[in-house]
Amino acid sequence: MNKILTYNALVIAFLAFSLGAGNVSAQNKKIADEVKKMTSDSQLKHASVAVSVYNITQNKEEYSYDADRLMSPASLMKIFTTAAGFEYLGKGFRFKTSLGYTGSITRDGVLNGDLVIIGGGDPLLGSYRYRQTVMDTLFRLWYNALRKEGIVSVNGRVLADATIFDGPQLHDTWVWGDVGNYYGCGATGLNFHENMYFVYFNPDRREGFPASIDHVQPKGIDVRAQNHVTTGPANSGDQVVIYGTPTASMRYYEGTVPLGKNNFKVRGALPNPGKSCAELFSVYLRNKNFNVSSHASDEVSSSTKANVIFDYYSVSYNIISQYTNMTSNNIYAESIFKYLGYHVYGKGNFKNGANAVNKYLKEKDMDMTAVNIVDGSGLSRAGMATARFFTEFLAKVYKTDYYTDFRKTLPKVGESGTARNLLSGQMPANSEIYVKTGTMTGVCSYAGYATRANGEKICFSILVNNQTVSASSVRPKVAKLLLTILNGN
Repeated sequence: MNKILTYNALVIAFLAFSLGAGNVSAQNKKIADEVKKMTSDSQLKHASVAVSVYNITQNKEEYSYDADRLMSPASLMKIFTTAAGFEYLGKGFRFKTSLGYTGSITRDGVLNGDLVIIGGGDPLLGSYRYRQTVMDTLFRLWYNALRKEGIVSVNGRVLADATIFDGPQLHDTWVWGDVGNYYGCGATGLNFHENMYFVYFNPDRREGFPASIDHVQPKGIDVRAQNHVTTGPANSGDQVVIYGTPTASMRYYEGTVPLGKNNFKVRGALPNPGKSCAELFSVYLRNKNFNVSSHASDEVSSSTKANVIFDYYSVSYNIISQYTNMTSNNIYAESIFKYLGYHVYGKGNFKNGANAVNKYLKEKDMDMTAVNIVDGSGLSRAGMATARFFTEFLAKVYKTDYYTDFRKTLPKVGESGTARNLLSGQMPANSEIYVKTGTMTGVCSYAGYATRANGEKICFSILVNNQTVSASSVRPKVAKLLLTILNGN
């Protein structure tokens, strides 16, 4: 009797281990073998790895390994943010920025009052990326609107109204070493120039010696700096870390720029983006012999009422969401996230953005114990989700009427975005992978859709956490697993 009980206990223990480690069957043994190689690798044996593969065509889970463990997915969080945008805003949605004024206009065109730039959360306002969004184009439109209204002089200020979003620009769980750099700049109600500036360094002729600052752009922004950047080896790239808070003009530069690269460009987080917009527009007007009597300001409240004379609209949401996921752009994601909070709850901030995305996920009947939404971009390590949560979610998005538009936001392996160089020259004929990547220190993650050579549609997620090696060391291992998943049987 005791032998039988012992035998049964061993069987139960073996089954429990098998279910916990990964559901292995004949049809996914190749995937299981590759996961075993990956988790046994000397560089990852102490890391956490979770994998989930869902066969959309067959409507069943094909493979899982530790798929219910909460993990940090980094930029995979943008999947939830951008999909919620398609659901709640629609692919044709455009952010709106308005130009208005307070006070009154005299017969000879003097505005006794203030010009007001009313932000709508547009992440591309004044962006250098598109001809129609660059600063000069934007300011010209506003200038022409003023002339059309008969205003030729302002006895007052240019005000920046960013009150569509409230609360802090940065989340309190973001890393201090991120937030002074472009990728950690955060979103405001009046974003400008992607809340970013360029600082150009000239290295010394010798490694280890100080690099000097040549200039900054946009010209005229209020940025001061303590520079501790030195000259690194040739071809060492951008190793500069910028420290500073959103409202302070002082910046601290640390790290290195490469030997032999004069005017080496580094991107930093622009201080006071809304106020910077107002200041630079004031300068633009004065250069047009258009008097503005007072300094620009961002000291407005939600009670400030302006007479709107011009509405400026962004490019459509489907284009913004494509750029968000293709290049893993954090400010775009955070702008969408906070705007979702505004759209659903009337005010844009981190809390309302999280509530809006959670509402969307609940409407998709997702297991909300398997996710923790904190921000829109994945910069926060407090944001978590399981591998199975990603595949179940992606399978549900596949059934929506916006699936095709959403899938187009994901980089295509071997062709575009952050997946351009993944599996280069290794893709089987008649197959394709669309994948969102997520990377930060100790995190390397992938999730997306694939079509196998036999026509089967699948979705997958691979999450790696707590590795001590670089992401560049992890990627080849993930690539091998992706190729095995794609090949199926």
